[in-house]
Amino acid sequence: MSAPTRVALALGSGGARGYAHIGVIQALEERGYEIVSIAGTSMGALVGGLHAAGQLDAYTDWVTHLTQRDVLRLLDPSLKSPGAIRADKILARVRELLGGALIEQLPVPFTAVATDLLTRKEVWFQRGPVDAAIRASIALPSIITPVMLNGRLLADGGLLNPVPIAPTAASGADLTVAVSLAGEVEDHRGRTPVSESSAPRPTEEWLERFRRTATQVLDRDLVRNVTARIRSIRPGAGPGEVDELVDHTVEEVVEEVYGALPPGLRTLDVMELSLDTMQALVTRYRLAGYPPDLLVSVPKNACRTLDFHKAGELVDLGRRLTEEALDDLDGR
Repeated sequence: MSAPTRVALALGSGGARGYAHIGVIQALEERGYEIVSIAGTSMGALVGGLHAAGQLDAYTDWVTHLTQRDVLRLLDPSLKSPGAIRADKILARVRELLGGALIEQLPVPFTAVATDLLTRKEVWFQRGPVDAAIRASIALPSIITPVMLNGRLLADGGLLNPVPIAPTAASGADLTVAVSLAGEVEDHRGRTPVSESSAPRPTEEWLERFRRTATQVLDRDLVRNVTARIRSIRPGAGPGEVDELVDHTVEEVVEEVYGALPPGLRTLDVMELSLDTMQALVTRYRLAGYPPDLLVSVPKNACRTLDFHKAGELVDLGRRLTEEALDDLDGR
């Protein structure tokens, strides 16, 4: 019998979409692959650390039985902390499963990636308590509070390295598998649209026409309209009346130029979309520098960042996407 294919696994960041990593690992092991190295960022660090410690099955059994009400209790919201949630209750369960395990003693080499906000540098955890490394790596800015560790203010590793392939480079694996949680959005028929990067590049003529048009729109529809309406104020109007008219005019003109915001848009939605946009760009550059042998891409609209009650369907999604990717690999 031939030896099993040795896999180095890089698990990316993406909030609750990270449950798909569980399905990825299940599919790889069911196909007979041997995972010999794991690097993870954020939820990738949590899932990867638990697998390296041999506790992923117990964790999976727990999270797949959580209801939305259970999750709300576990999120541990905080009004005064520098983050919407502390995540202490979730980490308490993870800490219990890990039982004080140290990274350097794990049967599978493991790296958790975090970001030092003060030095603006990437931090690799390859020694020390697994639970401490996971806690630092999952501190998504504005959502989960950062932590101070050894004089460093640590936050989510996805800020600088959403899919950490580099820490696995020395593993000697036969195959590098990366899992990105910022994949292209699928439409209702399950098809992925053409990515922006594959579209034709705009010509200089087109760019110049766009700049000129944008300038004209701003000048005509905003500046000139506001100025013209303010000039219509009758002579002798008091300062208070002028201020009120200016405020009303600016608000009215801005609505005409920009249109209404999407209904139901919340602050958390804007934060989530902003982080997704940033991480998608960083991921593209990182994967270009360290291309994996196999990329499993989970659509970014699979769920929202805090949809931790959807573990079961996300595990199934990760399994399906991995099986499809492996089938394509075998068919090459």
